[in-house]
Amino acid sequence: MNVSFSRRLAAEFLGTAFLVATVVGSGVMAERMAGGNAAIALLANTGATVAVLAALIALLGPISGAHFNPAVSAVMALQRRMTWPDALAYMAVQLVGCCAGAWLAHAMFALPLLQTSTHVRAGAAQWLAEFVATFGLLLVVLGHERPRDAPWMVASWIGAAYWFTASTSFANPAITVARSLTNTFAGIRPADAPGFIAAQFLGAIAALLMARYLFVSRASSLPAPETATG
Repeated sequence: MNVSFSRRLAAEFLGTAFLVATVVGSGVMAERMAGGNAAIALLANTGATVAVLAALIALLGPISGAHFNPAVSAVMALQRRMTWPDALAYMAVQLVGCCAGAWLAHAMFALPLLQTSTHVRAGAAQWLAEFVATFGLLLVVLGHERPRDAPWMVASWIGAAYWFTASTSFANPAITVARSLTNTFAGIRPADAPGFIAAQFLGAIAALLMARYLFVSRASSLPAPETATG
C-alpha cells in the first residue's frame, strides 16, 4: 500500500501521543485508586499500556509501520528498510508526539502541564534492565513473520517486561524523554534519562545483530518500508 510520507508521520505522531498519554494517564489513575498498593498500581498501568499498544499497532501499522520508537526506526534504517532522512523524520515526530502525550495526560487529570520528574531510576541494574527490555522488543519486531502477529507479540513483550525488568521496561528513547517531563507514577528523573537512552540503543543494536543470525532465512522476504510492522 502506497502511503504518503505526511500520513505516515501523522500516524507516528498520533500513535506515540496516545501511547504516552496512556502510560502517564493510567499511572495517575492507578496511583489515585490503588490506595498505596504499588503492585496494584503497576498492574493497572501495565494492563492499559498493553491494551492501547496492541490497538495502536493494529490500527496504524498499515499506515506508518507503527514504529512509535526511535530505536525501531534507527534499526529499520540500518536494515535499509527505510532511508535515514525518513528515519530521522520519524524520530523527530515520535519525540514530539511522546511529549505531547505526557502534556495531554496532565491536562486530562488537571495537573500542571509543565513539570519534571523527581523519580530516581539510576544504576547498572536499571541500565541492564533497559538493555534487556529493548533487546527483546526489537527481537520481536524483527523476528515476527506475519504482520497480524505484531500487535499481540509486541504488546505481550512490553506487558511481561513491565514486571520482569527492574526498570519496568521503558524500552523507548522518546518515551524516556517524555517520562522525564512528568512527576507522576511513570516518571524518570531527567538526570537519569541519558543512561536509559544509551542502554536502549545498545539493546536495539544487539537485537539487530542477533536477528541477522537467528532469522537469516527471512532476510530476502522483508517487507517494504511502507508495510513493515516494526
